[in-house]
Amino acid sequence: MAALTSLATSILALLCERPMHPYEMYRLMIDRFEDRVVKVRPGSLYHTVDRLAAHELVEAIGTDREGARPERTTYRITAAGRVAMQEWIRGVLAEPVNEFPRFPVALGEAHNLPRAEAIELLTARIRHIEAELAEVEPALARGAAKTAEAHLLDGYFLVEMSRAELCWLRRLVARLETKELGWPLDD
Repeated sequence: MAALTSLATSILALLCERPMHPYEMYRLMIDRFEDRVVKVRPGSLYHTVDRLAAHELVEAIGTDREGARPERTTYRITAAGRVAMQEWIRGVLAEPVNEFPRFPVALGEAHNLPRAEAIELLTARIRHIEAELAEVEPALARGAAKTAEAHLLDGYFLVEMSRAELCWLRRLVARLETKELGWPLDD
């Protein structure tokens, strides 16, 4: 199998907890806010489970049906799946990789906009992050009441990164507003 994706790793990790069917995996990922870390859609999740099964990293252990719902296949992780997942985690934890996010590029080129527009756009970003934190922080607290803290480390990390970004952006906007920061397209 090619290198594991983040979604494949998340699936394998869920199956370390217990066997489950893909829809259950999807719901649990949503409940644990993993959709903020891993791009997950039901279709991509089912496709990834199929790929993992084809590479013998997971295996089907049964199929059941509840009422008129479609049949659901339950999967469990294999020994090879556990090894692959652990190796992926070890590599990512130990070695930083630049993932080339878009926002730093926009920041690096923001001087191509007038100062007032840059302030307006950065202020809009601040409001967006504040609103997101106002939604996520209480939901994360509710999630902590339902599951072990270790399962929510990614959520806590994202909250802290958002707080740090907010602090930095507020300082940047203040510097732009006071004109402490020189700007090529000054108004």
